[in-house]
Amino acid sequence: MSRVQLLEVNQGDGDQRLDRWFRRQFPQVQQGQIEKMCRKGDIRVDGGRVKSNTRVEVGQMVRIPPLPDTPAPAIVDKKISDADAKMIQSCVLYRDEHIIALNKPPGLPVQGGSKQHRHVDGLTPALRFGNDENPRLVHRLDKDTSGVLILGRSRQMAATLAEAFRHRETRKIYWAVVAGVPHPKMGTIKYGLVKASGHSSFGEGEKMHCLHPNEVATTPGAKRATTDYAVLSPLGSRAAWVALVPVTGRTHQLRAHMAEMGHPIVGDGKYGGSSQENLGHGWGAQLGGDISKKMHLHARHLRLEHPVTRAMLSFTAPLPEHMQRTWDQMQWDPRDVELDPFEGDE
Repeated sequence: MSRVQLLEVNQGDGDQRLDRWFRRQFPQVQQGQIEKMCRKGDIRVDGGRVKSNTRVEVGQMVRIPPLPDTPAPAIVDKKISDADAKMIQSCVLYRDEHIIALNKPPGLPVQGGSKQHRHVDGLTPALRFGNDENPRLVHRLDKDTSGVLILGRSRQMAATLAEAFRHRETRKIYWAVVAGVPHPKMGTIKYGLVKASGHSSFGEGEKMHCLHPNEVATTPGAKRATTDYAVLSPLGSRAAWVALVPVTGRTHQLRAHMAEMGHPIVGDGKYGGSSQENLGHGWGAQLGGDISKKMHLHARHLRLEHPVTRAMLSFTAPLPEHMQRTWDQMQWDPRDVELDPFEGDE
């Protein structure tokens, strides 16, 4: 057994989860052991108790309790199949020596979790393109949400890009089909969000509950959230093609906000259930007929400043197959709408 240690988070190792940092330092320690040591308070950061998913930053001091001297278990190299490698490489919208932009397919998780063994993070070795290091995720999309996803081609670049995502210059525009037609046709939603009780604390298992803005300050764990929306084309009173901008980046923000308005996203089984007062047809805000039951939410466009060249980059992701079929059936044409319908509205 080792002795108690204090280790500093070094340059290049910041802005990552504690459990991932810990496993890189001590590969013989399993995830369950890390979580148990966090619960008992044996692992601390700058003297304070932490959870395994706490993010560590450069310069912080991590308390390491005595650890077993058991050698690291043999790591089985899970080879990426040729089919998966070709699939993820075909998703590349843009690549330079610093950044990769993907058009993430619906149904593919961004990261692993319970029963999720095939995900973007696990396929990043196929996106090295000659680099020694796997590219790293900068942000997330829900499993069933498609569209623009950015990766940094080094840990430092991913951290720099993550910081850029907090700036106003970074612009994300989503397209969705919602049940009913929001009124007014353009507006801002400012409901706060808090994790609903009785659900998992991470990943797709969690569900967010909307709060009136006045309740956020007095509700433990609640966060302010703001979404801009614009109706691009209504289908009578039955459904609408909408553009959504997440001004803040909370978990499930767009899905929860639209459901709270009474216009859940078509195909969203988590927030569009029959308990919602919406104009959809049944569970998941389905429209019926030949319209796909898959979720109709797509990260259509992203604009950000390149962290090295300072040039403005603009990425637009084609619709996934099930949404394109819906657009064809509704006779909606992307050429009929502005790329950013909110420009000039501020």
